[in-house]
Amino acid sequence: MKPVTIPAPEGLAHQNQADRWLPAISMWLVSLISYIDRNTLAILAPVILAETHLNAEQYGFIISCFSVAYMVANPVWGYILDRVGLRRGMTAAVTIWTLASMAHAWATGFWTFGIARAILGAGEGATFPGGLRAVTYTLSPAKRGRGMAIAYSGGSLGAMAAPLIVTPVYAAFGWHGAFLFTGFLGAAWIIFWRLTSKSVEKASAVGQMEEFAPPLPFMDLLRQRTVWALMAAYALGATPLGFILYYSSLYLKARFAFTATDLGYTLWIPPFGWEVGYFVWGALLDRIGPRFRGMMFTSLILSLPLFWTDSLPTAQLVLGEMFLAMFALAGFVVMAVGYAVRNFPAGHSGLLAGVGGGSWGAMVALTSPWFGMLFDQKNYGTAFRIASIFPVLGYIAWRLIARHPDSRRAQ
Repeated sequence: MKPVTIPAPEGLAHQNQADRWLPAISMWLVSLISYIDRNTLAILAPVILAETHLNAEQYGFIISCFSVAYMVANPVWGYILDRVGLRRGMTAAVTIWTLASMAHAWATGFWTFGIARAILGAGEGATFPGGLRAVTYTLSPAKRGRGMAIAYSGGSLGAMAAPLIVTPVYAAFGWHGAFLFTGFLGAAWIIFWRLTSKSVEKASAVGQMEEFAPPLPFMDLLRQRTVWALMAAYALGATPLGFILYYSSLYLKARFAFTATDLGYTLWIPPFGWEVGYFVWGALLDRIGPRFRGMMFTSLILSLPLFWTDSLPTAQLVLGEMFLAMFALAGFVVMAVGYAVRNFPAGHSGLLAGVGGGSWGAMVALTSPWFGMLFDQKNYGTAFRIASIFPVLGYIAWRLIARHPDSRRAQ
């Protein structure tokens, strides 16, 4: 796993800074679109469930279809991207999920929604492996925290923008038209990507001046303690992100009688905390260095008030607490991935991001039907209390596993 130096092609070393940041910006845009796609169902869930006669537990299993496919696809796409490159790999991935997103418009019940969600998850598994690969291959270590914040924050911004974009489209064209619109966004990105990705490849060539090592085989990677630490912190610590994303619309409708319009005007608030969190934690990682233990503990403390969310008397306070929780949980993602990246050469970046995102998908797949069952029983307080326990478990597991890192680069 010894890094080797690869000189940049002549003339690329002086490439301007705008081109060096283009890969991160491109991955920011694709992650934004991916979260608009995946959150359209969550935003319109009250309407779709009523029209198709699905209950919350069935909705949870539909989410699990996405999450299982996403779990498997993350490391698979990480492996593919580390070998075939971003240009071809991301074109294929976005094409798959764009077609799947549009297919939701013709879904009529449990099985058709489940199949469409599974294919969507299979394509979107490339999102964060692509983002991390772009950052580690094109930016210096001193800038990678901010680069990762940009690439990853597109997801939180997409979750934030989705209700503001999808709600008026739904009002004009119905929920079927909303899914067709998300397909249009994916197609537009593919055109943009084909026009700009050659510049991304040039930036990648510059980034390879720093360090590169051929990636370990997947099974060898799983023998590394750092990888298990990454999965523990990412999967367990960030589990409530999925809970808030997928169930906040049902909760606000059930408890505060929010209409589809009300949801459209307010559901941007929780993921706005996620968006702010990525930039705050990413900037801290660059400025004060890899003090992972202290920053992850701070993230944990800030996430704990989620336990009492159902006791808050007003919708405004509930939305504020969801904002705080998503801000805090962004720290788990940034610190978990940042710790792993510092422990391995850049050649492993796509696969590491895939393993982290896949482990999170596994937890969302396991917990979503459970949360749906609790919602069918109107046992909302229990659902929030259970969700708040996962970051505690994630922090404890990360501390125990990361105590003995695999590489001298880990700190």
